[in-house]
Amino acid sequence: MGKTVLTIEGEQFVINGKKTYSEIDGSPSDVHGLLMNARFVQGIFDDKQDPNRFHRFGRRFDPDQNTNDLIAALPEWYRAGLRAFTVCFQGGGPCFTIQNPTIDNNPFSEDGTSIDPAYAGRMDRLIRAADELGMVVIVSYFYTGQTGRMKDGKVILNAVRAASRFLKEGAYTNVIIEVCNEHNIAREHPLIASSEGMVALMEIARTESGGIPVGCSGLGRYINEEICKESDVILIHGNWLSRQHYYNHIQKVKAWAPGKPVVCNEDSPDISKIDVAFRTRTSWGYYNNITKQEVPVDWAITPGEDQFFAQRMAEGLGIDWPTIPEDEQLHLQGFEADMSYEGKRWIRLASLYPEKINYVDFYRNGVLYFTSYDNVHAVNHKKNWEMGAVEMSSEEEEWRAVVHLHDGKIIEKLAKL
Repeated sequence: MGKTVLTIEGEQFVINGKKTYSEIDGSPSDVHGLLMNARFVQGIFDDKQDPNRFHRFGRRFDPDQNTNDLIAALPEWYRAGLRAFTVCFQGGGPCFTIQNPTIDNNPFSEDGTSIDPAYAGRMDRLIRAADELGMVVIVSYFYTGQTGRMKDGKVILNAVRAASRFLKEGAYTNVIIEVCNEHNIAREHPLIASSEGMVALMEIARTESGGIPVGCSGLGRYINEEICKESDVILIHGNWLSRQHYYNHIQKVKAWAPGKPVVCNEDSPDISKIDVAFRTRTSWGYYNNITKQEVPVDWAITPGEDQFFAQRMAEGLGIDWPTIPEDEQLHLQGFEADMSYEGKRWIRLASLYPEKINYVDFYRNGVLYFTSYDNVHAVNHKKNWEMGAVEMSSEEEEWRAVVHLHDGKIIEKLAKL
């Protein structure tokens, strides 16, 4: 048996006989039993098609080093209150640079009956490292950007059995299974995409794994009553959604399947929704494609968005965490030395309290370039998790974000290249 033994009591998570976060002196009782988490799906990533194209962002990519770097970063995340993270056998994204269908990150054999030993070894190391810390791993089997590499339903069935048996043989006690990330968009496989098929796959995973808790997520705007009722852990996504729509989702799934824990394991950098999670006594999952999904990943709590999420999480959980001075609670992001790709950058205004912002004007070399009204406040904003790239010139550039707060105050942030 592992050091970290996860059990579920009604809507609450229990580790080693104690509700999560109850060990923190002065923590609010309302947060006890939650499972704050992050989307670290690239934790065992590789690309059998062309791994050399991931030598970028000032670093060289190595799959084993990638896993080791995540393991090294976990203690810092644990101190901030993170108690779980999602890692996927088939990864996830990237969404902004290299197109996922050109990547071969599928560890399942052609017939689905076995898992590439290198992937299995990295997953094992990651789960055991989390176990040592007191953390839970949400192990996702399928990512819809890779399921097209699996030829038919028989392969899918075999892969679910293979992954579940791997978890059973590992005797892990700190795992939750997510059969598929956003299953409803895997249209090439009705067995995955349909609710009826997914319910069957979930039951196979539960049985073959020896009873590990099982769930399945859908696209942010999608929830399904049948899947909720058959899940041990109701997994939802908050990307695409406003705070109101996210709250409505939570109320609906709770009504469909009362008495079960609700875990968002993918949202966006919009940390304003962490308050909705705390108020509804549900668990929230931070997702940042740029800092935590574009390979090679810097798994540390990086300045700006990562740092602000860690602060808000710790703050809500009653953890003593270094306070960020008021003049550092806004961060003009996207100008890090190596974070460009093919001359493009993804520019956004990170905020510790994005709820305070009315709108942001972005100026490029003194000329108004874009205005953002919605979280996440980004140049070329598309959704709360997605933005368009900016083609950078070869000349020096000056960018200025003029931040208009709801209270009428105006703050400026400047960055130069």
